[in-house]
Amino acid sequence: MWSRGLASVCARTSNACIFGSNLKPTRLPVQAWHSRLSAFGCLRGNRVDLREIVGTTGVANAMDQVAGMATAVLDAASSVAGSLKRKQEKKVGTHNGTFHCDEALGCFMIRMTEKFGGAEVVRTRDQKILDTLDAVLDVGGTYNPEIDRYDHHQRGFDQVFGHGFATKLSSAGLVYKHYGEEIVAKELGLDLQHPDVERVYLAVYKSFMEAIDAVDNGIRQYDTDSPPKYANDTYLSARVGRLNPDWMDENGPEKEDQAFHQAMELAGKEFLENLRYYGRSWLPARSIVAECLAARKDAHESGEIMILKQFCPWKQHLFELEQELQLKPTIKYVVYQDDRSGSWRVQAVALSPGMFESRKALPAPWRGLRDEELSKVAGIEGGVFVHMSGFIGGANSFQGTMEMAKRALAFSETA
Repeated sequence: MWSRGLASVCARTSNACIFGSNLKPTRLPVQAWHSRLSAFGCLRGNRVDLREIVGTTGVANAMDQVAGMATAVLDAASSVAGSLKRKQEKKVGTHNGTFHCDEALGCFMIRMTEKFGGAEVVRTRDQKILDTLDAVLDVGGTYNPEIDRYDHHQRGFDQVFGHGFATKLSSAGLVYKHYGEEIVAKELGLDLQHPDVERVYLAVYKSFMEAIDAVDNGIRQYDTDSPPKYANDTYLSARVGRLNPDWMDENGPEKEDQAFHQAMELAGKEFLENLRYYGRSWLPARSIVAECLAARKDAHESGEIMILKQFCPWKQHLFELEQELQLKPTIKYVVYQDDRSGSWRVQAVALSPGMFESRKALPAPWRGLRDEELSKVAGIEGGVFVHMSGFIGGANSFQGTMEMAKRALAFSETA
């Protein structure tokens, strides 16, 4: 084996190399093989029987054969090392001084890409230095994705994410716009063209990235001039801001850069948590709701009752899918099994996300009733309860709960 064979290879004289293990020693001119000897070292531990090779091909041919194997390994290692070196040589620039969430997150994200993986982050406002860097974020007065310049402070900048979003982009939003799909595909382990990549890409912008853009650009969340009734400094941009060195401490570029890298880690960690939630939880739930929505007429001929065959977060998906499919009529009730109690529920769908008012609440005569009284009034078996607001109720069996949904759909408050 190589662990023994290579030991013999290394037993050299000034003019010859002793080659073999339990073989007849053979002297070959060192000059002919000297350039190849280092290549043998990389094969140590490989399960190749040197004696077999020599026995069938002869010593000289064996050395040619094995040296070729070693050279191939070294070439591959050299290629990988060269690739890593090229990545390490990339430099991404942003401004020094007080930092914000957008450039901290932008630097984190761009270093997740194939093009800028492991790139060094350079913090400066010196334009001569910025001009030499491979990418520049949040400084430099230029937005040009072809040369990886992602500033948003210059006059006339009006870039938005698109896809129905109208919020002005920050440097983080610009990086996400151009590299987000690559990052999502990598994290989900999917091909870039897979439809789930775009779904998660858009969902992450809506749920996470847009707020970063809006806060950095000073865009109000609500159209009102009234002052807020309470302070909220718990959001990501505020927490990143607090990582800046305190004004009362002695500060220098080194301490400031250390704080910036902390900010990158914090923003990046939350970004990845959000992305992974959408990939591992949100996306499977959407598939379940889409499947159940497609089978709605199997549940009831009206198409207004949906049976959720597996419990999952369904409300947001239902609204979005109805809009995408331009569904008419819309779903009025969702029947599902509670994942904790195991009992069955019928829930009235809200008019829109975040609203308490239902499209068609459970009948007023049922509200607040329980058990036998509810069963009697509603005309069903095994009634358990109906909430006072009429937004949810249930029975002790699937059949009883489905009957509640059907009777509620047919019920007229004016009758």
